[in-house]
Amino acid sequence: MPISSGFKALLFDLDGTLSETNSVHHLSWAEILRSHGYDVSWGFYRDRISGRLSPEIVADLLPDLSPEEGRKIADSKEADFRKRADTLEPLPGLLGFIDKWRGRGMALSLVTNAPKENVLTVLRALDLEDAFEPVILAADVAAGKPDPAPYNAALEALGVPADEAVAFEDSPSGIASSLAAGIPTVGIASTHNPEDLDHLGVDLVVRDFTSLKLDAFIAGR
Repeated sequence: MPISSGFKALLFDLDGTLSETNSVHHLSWAEILRSHGYDVSWGFYRDRISGRLSPEIVADLLPDLSPEEGRKIADSKEADFRKRADTLEPLPGLLGFIDKWRGRGMALSLVTNAPKENVLTVLRALDLEDAFEPVILAADVAAGKPDPAPYNAALEALGVPADEAVAFEDSPSGIASSLAAGIPTVGIASTHNPEDLDHLGVDLVVRDFTSLKLDAFIAGR
């Protein structure tokens, strides 16, 4: 069935968008940072960690470490996350949503700050290893989110104008990236309160992919 929408591509963030991974990342960061004097509450995680690159987080929270020490901390945290990732499940409605729009000819891309090893681990856990093309990693472009570079790279690879794509993001950092690239954006309120995302300038906020408003938004373009 051909696309019945003015949109041509759906661009997905990974963490907090495909799956509620943030509770797992929170546990890993809390474990890693405890020995450095941090009590990583959920509020602290949401405000200081969520949506950011691990090296930036370490540099911000542990500025006295050498670059090598910082890399070891970041690598240890990511390895801990991957050990826990087999518990992950897709957000409600995600798999049916992907099948529906892929079946109608919509291009599907993944755009993420996550390290490649994490991406492979999460997609494998969700049975989505072959769902996205291209997969854009922050490590492979000029800068990570909140810079628009990852989304600009996805648009270029797909050959789709910004106004003919939709981005799905759960964090202020990711939303800033997609909006800076000029892409209509749906906020996924898995990590942040809906009203907090709504104030960032997104086109729509939903809790997950079961929302009837979401399908109406895409189909009604």
